Order: sequence, then C-alpha cells, then structure tokens
Amino acid sequence: MRALTVIPEQKGSAAVTDIEEPGPEQGDVLVNGLAIGVCGTDREIIAGDYGQAPAGRARLVLGHESLGVVQEAPEGGDFAAGDLVVGIVRRPDPVPCDACGRGEFDMCRNGLFKERGINQLDGYGSERWRVESEYCVKLDPGLRSVGMLMEPTTVVAKAVEQIQRIGEAMRFEPRRMLVTGAGPIGLLGAMLGIQRGLEVHVLDQVTDGPKPELVEDLGATYHSGDIASAMGKARADAILEATGVGRLVFDAMDHLAPGGIVCLTGLSPAGGTLSVDAGSINRDLVLQNNVVLGSVNANHRHYQAAAEALAAADRSWLEGLITRRVPLESYTEALETQPDDVKVVIEIGGDAA
Repeated sequence: MRALTVIPEQKGSAAVTDIEEPGPEQGDVLVNGLAIGVCGTDREIIAGDYGQAPAGRARLVLGHESLGVVQEAPEGGDFAAGDLVVGIVRRPDPVPCDACGRGEFDMCRNGLFKERGINQLDGYGSERWRVESEYCVKLDPGLRSVGMLMEPTTVVAKAVEQIQRIGEAMRFEPRRMLVTGAGPIGLLGAMLGIQRGLEVHVLDQVTDGPKPELVEDLGATYHSGDIASAMGKARADAILEATGVGRLVFDAMDHLAPGGIVCLTGLSPAGGTLSVDAGSINRDLVLQNNVVLGSVNANHRHYQAAAEALAAADRSWLEGLITRRVPLESYTEALETQPDDVKVVIEIGGDAA
C-alpha cells in the first residue's frame, strides 16, 4: 500500500513509497485512511530537523493529523465498520512517570513517550493504518470533510483548559481572550473561546484573504497591527500565543493585564536573538501576579473535548479553514506555502470530502 514516508534527519528523503500492510501488533482497529492535515511539524521533519523511525527501520510514515473510516474492529467493542475516527498521537512512556501513570501523558516528565508520525511510531499517512481501541476516537459522521482538524483542535482544547484552570486557581474567571496568529491553531483556539462564552479577539498581520472574514464569522474581533494596540482595545485577561514569533512572545508577556495569563502554543526556531528589557518584563510578571505557561500535545480528555467542539461548530466555517486539498502523489504541493493558506490537507483514499 502507499504511504508518505521520510528518513528522519535526512533532508529531501520524503517520498510516497510502498509499505507492508499494518499488522495486528499495531492495533486492533483497522482503518482506511482518508486524509491527513499538514502542519509545521511535518514540514520540519521533512526538512530533516528531527524525527525518529520505528526501531529497526530507516523510514517513518508521516501524518499525525489523521482521519479515516474503520474497516475492521473487535466485536462488542466501541467501534464498528464505517465509523469515522482519528488516532491519538502520543503514547505514554513505559516507566511510567507520574503524569503518564495518571493518563496525563501530554505532560510526560521524563521524555520517554512515543508519537505517531513523529517519534518512533509510524503515523497515519498511509492507505490503511491500525490503532489501539484505547487510542482511537470516534467523530460525528458529519465531520467527514473536516475531521482532520481534530488533532490541532485538541491542542487548543488543552490550552484553553489550562487557561481556565489557572484562572480558577487565581480566583477569577477569564472573560476576554486575545489570540495572536490566525493560522489553524489560532482560529480553532478562537472557536473554542467563543464556544465557551469568552469575548475573543484575534491579532494577525494580514488585512485581506480569508483570515479576517473567518474571525468575523465566528463572532470574534479581528485586529491587525501591533499587540499594544490590540490589547488596548481587547483588554484581555488571557493571551493565547499561536505564532511562535519570538518578538511577539515577549510582547505578549509585556502587555499582559494584571493577573493575566499567557499560554504559548507556537514553537520558535532555535538560534534567534532578540533585544528585550528582561528586567521590566520580570518586574511586571512578579508585581502583577501574571502567569506564563507553555502547552503542547493532548490526552484523551482533550480529544473528547475537541470532538464535541467540532461537532458543535458550523460546518461551513470549518470548511473555510481548509484552503487546499491535494492528492497523496502531489504531497510536495502541500508543503509549498501560499499566501492565503490556512490549513492544507493531503487526501489519501476514498472520498475525504
């Protein structure tokens, strides 16, 4: 069968190759792959920045933003042929650490976890794949054309959960949130904020294309320009930083409201240098009881929250996030970013749309 594979840490090695059918040791649920979403992680692995193939293998099957239809599943279980599903990305470490032992494997403390399509486990970018029942999540059948948005939605489901939990610990309820960046993570984070009753503002640099309209269609407020101006209008209790742009990360810290929370979800490239007034930022963080946290990955609870959020969302709005769909053989087109891109999808088999 066909799959999108790569030799980790070897730039230019990505290719659609023939691989063996997945064996039952990979999971008790057999799935026909429909599509995978493409994100910065995939591009970085293909660029040779990181990644690790399964033991004894040179190539890694890519794809952690999955979507498929069950072909076979154990009788009497939670899944049946025809179910629309996604696979959870991370697997807890074998030790396990305190977090993994409690099912919070997204918070793994010793780094011995594995991840589908990233670290030591094949991803979901193949015509057929297997997944363990306990790491398989069912989606509303009406999400067939957009279900590959599930994994990025889990990331912001966790981030918003963290913001709200910290707010509870500080004895206040966040009411206004500023999202920096109107990419898939930022827009899905804005969607969750709206669904949870927050007043949401989104900051991005573009003034045309689909992003401003997508924000406005949510019922959120779109801003372009600098974060100082956006915060002056939004007066946000929390900032969800979804760009990873180094300057913006520090600007977010610098413009927090007293008692505010900034949650960092974007990854900044290593090696960059900035000139910042560290003393002033530190002083404000301390004197205003502000909180800065990083958030990555997701566990079962976040996948369930994401499934519910997507089921409750407007389908046409979700469709608007997917700006391009390309077939598996043309995967290189998906890696080439275009000005109006939001989310690019690689279609693998069946009728993904």
